Amino acid sequence: MTDATSDLPDPQRAWAYRPASPLPGAPDGPLRGLTFSVKDLFGVSGWPLRASTRAPVPDPGVSPLVTRLLALGASAVGKTHLHEIALGITGLNGFGGTDHPGLPGRVPGGSSSGAAVSVALKQVDFALGTDTGGSIRVPAAWCGVVGFKPTKGHPAWPTGGVLPLSVTCDHAGPLARDVATVARVQEALTGRAVPEVAVRGLRVGLWLPDGWVTEDVRAALRDVAGTLSRMGATVQPVDFPEVLDAYSPIVLSEAAHVHRSALRLDDPGFLPFTLASLRQGAALTGTEVQAAHDRRAAYRAQLDDLLTRFDLILAPAVPTSPPAQGQDEVLLPDGPTPLRRAVLRLTAPFSLLGAPVVALPTRTPFVGAQLIAPHGQDDRLLGLARALDRTLDSE
Repeated sequence: MTDATSDLPDPQRAWAYRPASPLPGAPDGPLRGLTFSVKDLFGVSGWPLRASTRAPVPDPGVSPLVTRLLALGASAVGKTHLHEIALGITGLNGFGGTDHPGLPGRVPGGSSSGAAVSVALKQVDFALGTDTGGSIRVPAAWCGVVGFKPTKGHPAWPTGGVLPLSVTCDHAGPLARDVATVARVQEALTGRAVPEVAVRGLRVGLWLPDGWVTEDVRAALRDVAGTLSRMGATVQPVDFPEVLDAYSPIVLSEAAHVHRSALRLDDPGFLPFTLASLRQGAALTGTEVQAAHDRRAAYRAQLDDLLTRFDLILAPAVPTSPPAQGQDEVLLPDGPTPLRRAVLRLTAPFSLLGAPVVALPTRTPFVGAQLIAPHGQDDRLLGLARALDRTLDSE
């Protein structure tokens, strides 16, 4: 599947498809001069779509988001690898998996692994990714770049023409090296300026659950909280529950439905973990899935209540620094924890519940923070993130 140009090596295995020449953007658009990569879930006319798996996958059609970005002037360089069919958070796939851009032998995060790597290595100005449970935010955090997960259903970020994982939780969004670039793309897509937003007077809830993160992650988040306090915000601790009892049944059942044709084959070609997860999803009953949706509604009410009392939630984007390739468990203060659970319990609440989130690098290398805002406040969130990004760089 890989069609690599001779002058651009790919030791990280980030690229799924690179044509000899980029798809050129419109010469007079507001994004002219910018290049972007496309996660290999998005349909692009004339380009293959494999979702980083050797199993057959449905054709989602052409992505209107890619078409729109080209019309706005950005040029598409190629397609990036992902964790197989987007069902994972490390970058493992049927083509060998993607390696970290700065720490060989470590995972870059997933599922938008190649997207983050292409940005971190300055191969593109921004990348298109998807986020179902953290798939933009986790690789952004572990690769030291910025990731933006818009409000669920945001009209500027359509998921049509994208191979789904979970229609309930899927989002499309960008990764870039700074918030200013993300804001520029947002402004071009919406036709509105991202506002300058003052941090002074903001009510910030710090969600830093005991035992869920390593000490270096805790210190990194407290450093960000201290910066917000010095900028004039009021920071107070908040609580929120683990939501995986709602998230996992919904995502696995919907993913099994997407890939139902492949699952009819004796050996569809998925990696063993992917196949087992899809079969687990296919075995869920309608009653079990409805119960998960009921729990989701209760969690949504809790988040809405929290975001009436706070303007912003600050939370860790990852529980540890990047783990080793093949590592399935991490040691946290509350004990050894499966890697998937350790990561997703921090990120899945906000894709399950559709709130907008920016993942920002902290001053600790390859550790990111999440900024979560009320639904629909995407532009304001980006304005706040831009102000914080500048301050973290300048302090």
